[in-house]
Amino acid sequence: MPAKAAKTQSHSKQPISDLSELHDGARLIADEKGDILFATESFLSICEISDPVHNDNIAFVFEEDPIANNDLQITTIKPSGKKIALQFDWVEIKKGERYLIASAEEITAREKLKQYVAKKVEEKKNASAQNDVNPYPFMEMSQDICLVSDFEGQFIYKNSASSKLFGLNGDNITSFNFLDIVHEEDRPFVHRALQDFRQNAEDIDDASFDFDARMISNDGSLHWIHWQFQSNQDNIFSLGRDITAIKKQKERLERQQRELSEAEAIAHMGHWRWRVGNETLRLSHEIYRMFGFENKEDFDPTLDNITSMIYREDAGRMTQVFQRAMIEQNDYEIDFRLTRSDGETRYIRCEGRCEVDDEYDVIALYGIMQDVTDTILKENDLRKAKDSAERAYAAKSQFLANMSHELRTPLNAIIGFSEMMQHQLLGPIGNDKYIEYISGIRESGEHLLDLISDILDMSKIEAGKYELNLEKFNLIKTIKLALHMMESRALDENVKLFADVKGEDLEIIADRRAVMQMILNLLSNSVKFTKEDGKVTLKCSEESDYIDIAIIDNGIGIPANKLMNITKPFEQVECSYTREYEGSGLGLSITKELAEAHGGNLYIESELDVGTTVTIRLPYQAVTQKQEN
Repeated sequence: MPAKAAKTQSHSKQPISDLSELHDGARLIADEKGDILFATESFLSICEISDPVHNDNIAFVFEEDPIANNDLQITTIKPSGKKIALQFDWVEIKKGERYLIASAEEITAREKLKQYVAKKVEEKKNASAQNDVNPYPFMEMSQDICLVSDFEGQFIYKNSASSKLFGLNGDNITSFNFLDIVHEEDRPFVHRALQDFRQNAEDIDDASFDFDARMISNDGSLHWIHWQFQSNQDNIFSLGRDITAIKKQKERLERQQRELSEAEAIAHMGHWRWRVGNETLRLSHEIYRMFGFENKEDFDPTLDNITSMIYREDAGRMTQVFQRAMIEQNDYEIDFRLTRSDGETRYIRCEGRCEVDDEYDVIALYGIMQDVTDTILKENDLRKAKDSAERAYAAKSQFLANMSHELRTPLNAIIGFSEMMQHQLLGPIGNDKYIEYISGIRESGEHLLDLISDILDMSKIEAGKYELNLEKFNLIKTIKLALHMMESRALDENVKLFADVKGEDLEIIADRRAVMQMILNLLSNSVKFTKEDGKVTLKCSEESDYIDIAIIDNGIGIPANKLMNITKPFEQVECSYTREYEGSGLGLSITKELAEAHGGNLYIESELDVGTTVTIRLPYQAVTQKQEN
């Protein structure tokens, strides 16, 4: 406490004109500097001062500055050491001039001294009592961590939960540093967050913020704590909740969800749920991908949006299946097709169950969807392969039936004529009839050669071993040569051949032998299937990018149901056992393959009993990519 000493001075100094009214009480007058100007006899008696004028060593020592405090002050009298209580009051005489008046009575001073001492004792008791009583009793009721600090970061309170977890007590609470118990990886973030919060708290009343951080407990283990900071006047209240178990559970759930998503992605399968009456479905991420959307935000899974992507006939079946499932409360399964946003068609298998409430009413449908496009396409390929194998097996059987008929006829002729010539049944070899038999043997041999050549050509083509020998040649000369070679057969069948070609200098780059074979095959078929007095016309027309060679006849024609398969190997219009026309059934198939090998194609138009037009379309310069593959 500051001390102020005042010394007695001579009574010759009379700032106050009339001091007679002050003589009755124990009073003292001093100026602003603290010099005593006047003291009554009663005051001197109480202070045990006999001669203040000649005793310059008398002094009053105040425990507090009387100039600053207009209140009861304890004063020590020196050199006697007596303590008295003085009441101080300021009296202003005029502007800028004032005096301090001290009043004292021995009995009053003792009583006031007792009261003063009693007051100080009571204050100490109250202060001690406040230190012993918890100023925040509600914080002890919480199992969460509760801390109170000032804006400088000095902690002034902690509850028992914080003591238990972090080992805080009364001795180290003031030296406690919050960042010391934060995990080093989280410490930079927490440090910045606390700085920002303190700055905001100085400007905004009741500022608050929260965060999660890993904290180091008293035993060295890590705990995830969710902290909430709230400012209130001069203090910052911190509430921490241990969420370690919640974090671990969340991590387990996230791991399980991640594993489920990965498993669904591998299996191309997703789960869904629809609550009856709702407009939207809840879909897993894999189903979004099935529908062609990588992000959930790109697609609103409403019933209308999903239905619009499903094939109309499949959507109707799906509605019926769902309605039946809700009525019968049975499991259900359905396959449907949908068109994705990128235009691709996908095949989806949907399986599900019904969810019922306590009254056994269906409240929701849920289940899985699986993309089975690859499986369906493989099944289709297997089905096509099976059908192809079955057709090949049937073609083989048909081929053997055809060959048994085709080979038997010329072989019988060859054998029969040979035996007759061997035994000279008609006489010596010089007989003219043997010449006729020799001609039959030659024709039968040539027919067998044609059959075998067709089989070999077809085998090469199917094996991809047929190689084109490209060269530049005159197409018109080749066409006329083919017509000339077919004249004798046409005459035998009483069929007329006509040519409709223009120019003599049309040249192409192709396989000459293959082009000749295609023309002869078509001419031979037309002559063979045209009745007597019929006609066959070969027409050649030049276009900008290709050449059309058309063979037109007015023969028996081809039924409409046979046109799709007539170019397949060993296919013929009539039954192989009852037909009247000879041949292996490979002519059109070989011609089509040879045309495509040149980069062209074969087109057939026909009407039963009216006639047939077969067109070979060839480029001016053959391309052989197909054969090279």
